Amino acid sequence: MRIQHWQDAASLLVGVWLVLSSPILGLSGAAVWITIALGLGVMLFAVEAFIIPSYLEEWGEMLLGLALVLVPWTIGYDQAAATASSVLSGLLVILLGGWELTTDRDFSAWWHDRWHHPAG
Repeated sequence: MRIQHWQDAASLLVGVWLVLSSPILGLSGAAVWITIALGLGVMLFAVEAFIIPSYLEEWGEMLLGLALVLVPWTIGYDQAAATASSVLSGLLVILLGGWELTTDRDFSAWWHDRWHHPAG
């Protein structure tokens, strides 16, 4: 198991925060279980990146980040702390995933091969 990108380790820490944030922030209701589930998902993708390095897990992380940003309004979180934690964590996961994609050689090669068309 080897860390190729520091962004994966940072995403793992965000996932750990999401799992632990429920009792720390005093969350209740649906916010608890959704935050834990999304946090475990982020952790799973981050650990998967350590075991089977690929650019594909970043897309999964970014989708979970989008879910974290949108869920406070779709579910209706009662606490402002739950909303702030979810939105900030989601934006951070999206940022880390996007950053990793822009620096990943495998993804850059795939993107170039797929979308680069020489003129003429």
